[in-house]
Amino acid sequence: MNHTAMQLLLAGIVVLPLVGAVAALLPAPPGLKGSGPDQAVLRHGVTVTGLVLALSVALAAGFDHDRPARMQATTDISWIPALGIRIHLGVDGVSLPLLVLTALLTFLCALYSYKKMPAGPSPKAFVALILVLESGTLASFAVLDLVLFFLAFEMVLIPMYFLIARWGGDGRERAAWRFILYTLLGSVVMLLGLLLIGIKGGTFDMVALATDNGSKLSHTTQLIAVLAIGVGLAVKAPMWPLHSWLPDAHTAAPTVGSVLLAGVLLKMGTYGFVRIVLPIAPDGAHTFAPYLAAFAVVGIIYGSLVCLSLARTGGKGDLKRLIAYSSVGHMGFVLLGIATMTPTGLNGALFANIAHGLITGLLFFLVGAVKDRYGTSDLDTLSGATGAALYGRAPRLGGLLAFGAVASLGLPGLAGFWGEMLAMFGSFRPADGLSRPAFLTFMALAGFGTLLTAAYMLVVVRRVCMGGDGGEEGARPAHGPALADVQTYEFAAWTPLVALTVLAGLWPAALLGLTDPAVQQLLRGGN
Repeated sequence: MNHTAMQLLLAGIVVLPLVGAVAALLPAPPGLKGSGPDQAVLRHGVTVTGLVLALSVALAAGFDHDRPARMQATTDISWIPALGIRIHLGVDGVSLPLLVLTALLTFLCALYSYKKMPAGPSPKAFVALILVLESGTLASFAVLDLVLFFLAFEMVLIPMYFLIARWGGDGRERAAWRFILYTLLGSVVMLLGLLLIGIKGGTFDMVALATDNGSKLSHTTQLIAVLAIGVGLAVKAPMWPLHSWLPDAHTAAPTVGSVLLAGVLLKMGTYGFVRIVLPIAPDGAHTFAPYLAAFAVVGIIYGSLVCLSLARTGGKGDLKRLIAYSSVGHMGFVLLGIATMTPTGLNGALFANIAHGLITGLLFFLVGAVKDRYGTSDLDTLSGATGAALYGRAPRLGGLLAFGAVASLGLPGLAGFWGEMLAMFGSFRPADGLSRPAFLTFMALAGFGTLLTAAYMLVVVRRVCMGGDGGEEGARPAHGPALADVQTYEFAAWTPLVALTVLAGLWPAALLGLTDPAVQQLLRGGN
C-alpha cells in the first residue's frame, strides 16, 4: 500500500470517531430510526466503531512488516509554529498492536451495548462519549508530538468520568470524582516534565528526541523529567501506591466502561514509558529503574493478596472489584518488564499489555453478564448454596469464566503466559549498570505473585462456577434452575477475545515479530 493511502488510513482512524460522536448527537435521519431513535443511535455507534476497526485492520495489512522499527503512515504538518508544535502522526511495531486492540475492544463494546445498553440517561450521549473516548485513545498511540500526546492523554478523562458518573452502579459519583482527580493531578505533573523536555531538547517531536537519545538533556534535566512524567504515567498505569482510584472506578463503572478502562486506558500509561521515557531520557530512566521495579513488584504481591482476601469465604468480596485489583498485579508485570530496560523485558511488557487487554476485557464482560443474571457480583451471594454454580445452570457462561480465569493466571498456551514470563526473563539479566541481585529478588517475588494469582483465580472458579464454598454444603452439586446461557450478542462480543487469547498464546511470534525490532531501536536511539 502506498504512503498516501496509509497516511489517510491513520488520519481516518483518529478523526472518524470524533466525526461520529458529533453525528451521534444530531437527530437521526427518518429512514434510519428503526424501531426508535435510541436504537438508531446505538446502531450508529456499532457502524462507526466497526468502520474504525476495518480501517485499523487495513492499516495493519498495509503495514510493512519487514521494517516494523520504521515509523510508517507518517503525517507531519505545522500546527502552532510559534511554539514548534506539529501535527505529527505515525505508527511502528510498538503502537500498531495497541491501535488495533483499541479499535477492536471499542467495537465489541458498541456491539454489546446495542443489545445491553446500561441504564442511565440518553443513549445519544452514551454513544458520543464512547466515540470521543475511542478517538482520544487512538490519538495517544498515533501522535508523535509531546504536546499532542498530552492533549490526547487528557481527552479520554472527561468521557470516562461521565460514563462512570451517569451510567455506573452504586457509589458512582465518588468513584468518578476519585478517577478524575487522581488522573488530572498526575497529568499536571506530567505536563511539566513534557514541557521541560521540549524546551531543553529544542523540539517537542518524539522521533527527533528519541533519535538524540537524551544527548541534549543534562543528567539533572533527565532526572526531573523522568520523575515528573513517570508520576503522571504511573497514575494511569496504575502503579502501586497510585492505584487507589482504580478499584472504585471499575466497581462503579458500567460493563463496557470497565472493559475500556482495563483494556485500553491503562495501556496509555505503560505506552508512555516505552515511547517517551526510555528513549528520550535514558539516563534518568536508568537511575529510576530499580525503584520502578520495586514498586511494580510490590503491586504484583499487593494486588494478589487483596484478591485472595476478596475471594475467601465471608470476605464480602465483589467479583468486579477482584478483577480490578488483579489488574494492579498484571500491570505490575508490565512495569517490571519496562524497568529491566532490556529488549526481552520490554517485549514482555508490550506483550503483557495486549494480553491483559484481551483477557481482562473478556473477564469484565463475563462478570457483567453474571451480574445481569443474578443482580449482584458479591462473591458470598454468588457462591451460596442457592448461588451461581454456573457449570450446572449456565454451562457455557461457566466455561468461559473458567477460561478467562486460567488465561489470567498465565496458563502456558494462552496469551497471559508470554508477557509475564518474558518480564521475569528480563529481570534475570537486566540492563548493564542495574543491580542484578536486586532484579533477581524482584524476579523471585514476581514468580511468587504468579502462584498467588493462580490461587485466587482457582478459588473464584470453584466458588462461582461450581457453587458452594468448598465445605460439605458446597461439595454437593448446586445446579438449581437453569439460567439464560450465553446469548447471541454476547457470543459475538466475546468470541474474538477468546480466539485472540488462544492465538497469541500459541503463536506469540506474530506480536513479538512486530515489537522486537521497534524496541531494539527505541533502546539504542536512532531513527
